[in-house]
Amino acid sequence: MSRSSAKHYRHQFSLAMVAYMAAMLLVWPLSRTAGSVPLKVLLAVVPVLPMLYVIVLMARRIAASDEFEQRVHLLALGAATALLGALSLVGGFLAAAQVLALDGSILIWVFPVTMFGYGAARWWLLVRHYGGSAACEEGGSLAWRQLLLGGLSLMVVVAAWWRGRLDDFQAGLLCGMAPGVLFLAAVVLWRRRKRRAAQER
Repeated sequence: MSRSSAKHYRHQFSLAMVAYMAAMLLVWPLSRTAGSVPLKVLLAVVPVLPMLYVIVLMARRIAASDEFEQRVHLLALGAATALLGALSLVGGFLAAAQVLALDGSILIWVFPVTMFGYGAARWWLLVRHYGGSAACEEGGSLAWRQLLLGGLSLMVVVAAWWRGRLDDFQAGLLCGMAPGVLFLAAVVLWRRRKRRAAQER
């Protein structure tokens, strides 16, 4: 994938994720209080639209890649699918044995777990297995992208808070995610400084 198309992909992906957060915080809560069933269905599936766009972006990205990149993407997707399948199987048996009480809302986590597994497996293949650099392959700064996405996300959170649309669960989730994103950005920046210091010796 060329540098310009990778940059275009990152921008589109970031905007889709911000749109997803905005839909989750501003639109989806309205589905609980909607009067009619069609309106409730419409409001409930609005957050799905940005995620469908992300799937299309990923498919285009894989199709535009060379054979090596396609191999890495598809191996990472296979590992993510195996992870999700294993977690689903364990959760299903625990729920059937009445050890865990799971309802339909657990399905919301299927896509994020798949994407987390994909990202982790792809990083491992690129950096650990093939000896490359995920940041170089993407042609940009991971830490700055995280900070940009975090800033855009913070704007969405402030807008939701301003409109009084944050419940306790959403506020707790966002307060838990924010330190994690900042910690990850700090680790990336620290590793980059350490690598530069080692190269200058």
